[in-house]
Amino acid sequence: MTNTPDITIIGGGIIGLLTAREFIKAGATVTIIEKNELGQESSWAGGGILLPLYPWRQSDAITRLVLQSLKLYPALASQLTDETLIDPEWNPCGLLIVKNPDLTAAVNWCDANAISYRPAGADFFNMLNTVPDQPLWLPEIAQARNPRLVKSLKQDLLNKGTTLLEHCELTAINLTKNRITSIQTSSGQFAVNQLIITAGAWTGQLFRQLFPAAIDDVPKIAPVKGQMLLFDAQPETLSYMVLDGDQYLIPRRDGKILAGSTVEQDDFNKTTTTQARDRLNAFALDLLPSLNDCPLIKHWAGLRPGTEHGIPYIDKHPEIDNLCINAGHFRNGLAMGPASAQLLVDLVLQRTTQVAPEPYQLNSTH
Repeated sequence: MTNTPDITIIGGGIIGLLTAREFIKAGATVTIIEKNELGQESSWAGGGILLPLYPWRQSDAITRLVLQSLKLYPALASQLTDETLIDPEWNPCGLLIVKNPDLTAAVNWCDANAISYRPAGADFFNMLNTVPDQPLWLPEIAQARNPRLVKSLKQDLLNKGTTLLEHCELTAINLTKNRITSIQTSSGQFAVNQLIITAGAWTGQLFRQLFPAAIDDVPKIAPVKGQMLLFDAQPETLSYMVLDGDQYLIPRRDGKILAGSTVEQDDFNKTTTTQARDRLNAFALDLLPSLNDCPLIKHWAGLRPGTEHGIPYIDKHPEIDNLCINAGHFRNGLAMGPASAQLLVDLVLQRTTQVAPEPYQLNSTH
């Protein structure tokens, strides 16, 4: 880092990677600093459904980012596959929502946002063991395979000349008047022009560390643990995603099936538990009995960047001229990611935004 980049991004999860890519598209030079390895936290651990669970029960601020991201994903996935030869497995396999007691709200939301839907008939339940309640089929809802999306984005950024610094922890900033001039890290001091914080679940902790005098302005982002299972199933064991209550199954293209997930307040503890494994395993085997013949091959946990209402912070700092934040996406980092990156870059470059920015400002309700 002998030359100061235009943009320095702290945090190399999906939000940081997408934000870097958007800045590069605008002609900026970018460095990403990640304290562990790129994309190995929540971005790696999630399921990859590109729609919030029961979006009609969520804030409209989430819907706005999701709908814009849905428009961006097909081209993003195609470009990444073509340019990196790593397919992120964007797959519009459809989503079956088994229980919809609030069906009117669901239908109204789909109609208002041009989301295709129809009632799910008996054919959807031939292989499933469940009691449907006004089930809905959303045929165009897609998934992305988190680890492959991370790998393809990382390769794309390397191809485009991005500097990626892993195992490099931000420890302090040097502030002159209302501008950050340089940062201290475990790998030394670096000058900065524009600093972007995309540190996921660690963002609130990082703000408290860097700005102890401004404790009232710390983004209210806290870690929320989620545990997942992976079954080694054959292709076509399940051809679409299934949401049943607060748990789901996600089939990958190679046949493997994810079962998720838990929502746990456990600080920064990523330890998996036997209790969660047994609960998710019982759910999966009961819902899809054919999984009884499929080995359970993996059990892991990740830390989501939780906010009270799941609304992220995407904003320029009101007092520090060259500081921005793009964090706090809770369970929907992939679903909101492309539009979040686009919004942050639009704000920094003073371009017309595709999504109204007010709900994501630091002083808004999150």
